[in-house]
Amino acid sequence: MSNKSLAKAPQETCVLVTGGAGFIGSHTVVELLNKGYSVVVYDDLSNSSEVALDRVRTITGVHDDRLRFIEANILDRDAMTKAFDENDIDVIIHFAGFKAVGESVQKPLEYYWNNIAGTLVLCDVAREHGCKNIVFSSSATVYGEPEFIPITEDCPKHNATNPYGQTKSMLEQILTDLYIGDDEWNVVLLRYFNPIGAHESGLIGEDPKGIPNNLLPYVAQVAVGKLACVGVFGDDYDTPDGTGVRDYIHVVDLARGHVAALDWMGGKVGTGEAIGLGSIQGAADADGSRHGVGIFNLGTGTGSSVLDVVHAFSKACGKEIPYEIKPRRAGDIAVNYAACDKARTELGWVAEYDLDRMCQDSWRWQSANPDGYATK
Repeated sequence: MSNKSLAKAPQETCVLVTGGAGFIGSHTVVELLNKGYSVVVYDDLSNSSEVALDRVRTITGVHDDRLRFIEANILDRDAMTKAFDENDIDVIIHFAGFKAVGESVQKPLEYYWNNIAGTLVLCDVAREHGCKNIVFSSSATVYGEPEFIPITEDCPKHNATNPYGQTKSMLEQILTDLYIGDDEWNVVLLRYFNPIGAHESGLIGEDPKGIPNNLLPYVAQVAVGKLACVGVFGDDYDTPDGTGVRDYIHVVDLARGHVAALDWMGGKVGTGEAIGLGSIQGAADADGSRHGVGIFNLGTGTGSSVLDVVHAFSKACGKEIPYEIKPRRAGDIAVNYAACDKARTELGWVAEYDLDRMCQDSWRWQSANPDGYATK
């Protein structure tokens, strides 16, 4: 079965967003709707809230069936089949999956089962319905201990340092093998770093259930008094202040990068050349739709330490954030940030927002919604 074209206008294109009620997913849905796409959100709400989608409608003004929601798990083949049966889906943006590094070390079986088996179900059902276009929201963790900094797409992948990263690396290989076995597939792998921030409206943001696993929501909950102190895992790394350095990226910039990938897949921007290890350039269709495997880093190209983030958030909220140095955490590495030249030249995408803006938007969201989407 041939693949669906992505050379058409957004107004003629339907995007399935798995995990679309989550942090990155909901911001991506905003950007898709603002560009005119129709969106089907598929999410089991295990780490998200349907309230986020109500607020997406408020932000975008889309109150019709251009935004549809299906509450189901990606492991549920019957529900996935029904989603494709009832919607003419052209392309998938795949976020759904467990995502906490520390938790993955403690719960490897759950991570492998949900993230890998769920993606196999998704791809098999999509293939049966003639949809072989997928943007996979991967991770910079696939580089493991990187051979050089900043990391480019030419940096070899190494064994990830935690099960979460392993699932991302394995899924990259699985999706690459799909193309090798069937050259109708059009695959984009987006490797990003540490998304933080929130929509400027303060209506949607990161709302983890339970105690946050990621740095910024933890800092934000300390700032509103829900948690007592930020734990900084390790101050003896070979970095300027001894704490881990990451490429923090505003979630809106990241969302726009995922949307930009759709234009690239449709042949509307870039050359389609196989730039970087693992990229594969297939033959394009007559209308310009591409086939192959495109790999892109999404980041700011600037590394910020854990303490840089704590201090920037203190500035944003106008109060000191208490923190405590703790032992290093299993699976963490010292430095991880990107070179994003390929995304700029091929996708026409550049991260716009700096760390101060990320923290300001995070604080606006958290201060207005101290209990996340449960705030009354």
